[in-house]
Amino acid sequence: MEKEVYELLIIGAGPAGLSAGIYGARAGMRTVIIEKGIPGGTITTTHLVENYPGFPDGISGSQLGDLMKKHCQRFGVEIITGNVKGIKKEKVFEIQMDNGSMLSNTVIIATGSSPRRLNVPGEDRLLGRGVSYCATCDGPLFKNQDVAIIGCGNSGLQEGRFLLKFVRSITFIEFLPYVTADKILYDSIANEKNVKFLLNHEVLEINGGMRVESIKVKNRMTDEVQIINVAGVFIYVGLIPNSDFVRELLKTDDAGFIITDEDYETSIPGIFAAGDVRAKKIRQVVVACSEGAQAAINAYHFLNH
Repeated sequence: MEKEVYELLIIGAGPAGLSAGIYGARAGMRTVIIEKGIPGGTITTTHLVENYPGFPDGISGSQLGDLMKKHCQRFGVEIITGNVKGIKKEKVFEIQMDNGSMLSNTVIIATGSSPRRLNVPGEDRLLGRGVSYCATCDGPLFKNQDVAIIGCGNSGLQEGRFLLKFVRSITFIEFLPYVTADKILYDSIANEKNVKFLLNHEVLEINGGMRVESIKVKNRMTDEVQIINVAGVFIYVGLIPNSDFVRELLKTDDAGFIITDEDYETSIPGIFAAGDVRAKKIRQVVVACSEGAQAAINAYHFLNH
């Protein structure tokens, strides 16, 4: 029995993938999405999203992700669970998975990215025992305790605002000599009495026995080293693209982000990329949605030119 050939197969059900699904299905393409985790992607771990149009009071990341999934399914898009291991190009694209393979005429890669690690002593050993990459997931565990947030970008400050509901104090540690987050985010938290910023500082170690007890940091200007007693360490120091399964197939930049043209097409015709896995400057939910929509439209034109 011959396998069904989809017109559009999307890898990843984050905002980019779900938006691509909506536009692909509305264009009349037989569309399927493969997701190895939770539909909605990493946005589902964000406490409050305040910069997505249409929600003036903000919306929780989990709720926004669920609404996107339901919107996608409304147009008949299949969302299946699976882990994609690779892609082969023959007459059509064969998407290889842990438990078999699927066929499609076009592919959109929307696998997003994962939190970058500090790679310092204690980080791996104490993961889940005070070291976390998700304040929304783990924040309530640190009620009335002192914590550190590593990284002063938008993610770090957004999650810091959420943590203030629970913790006694937050010490922000930033490698650069300035805060990289939007000014509105910085202004919303900088004057809190239980918040401190250590800019131009580097984390050297995360210490503790069974759980995190302290961090060792160095002032990059003076080389002064200090120990800060904390019960939790939340790390937001950038992203790593989830592109390992296509790095030998597609052209990427040095960091592994997939390079596309202005139509979101990759180095192989018929394979497109959208969202945080793509090489670009701006990574925001609204941008990912736009890219997913455009990638799906261009996939449709690819099939019908």
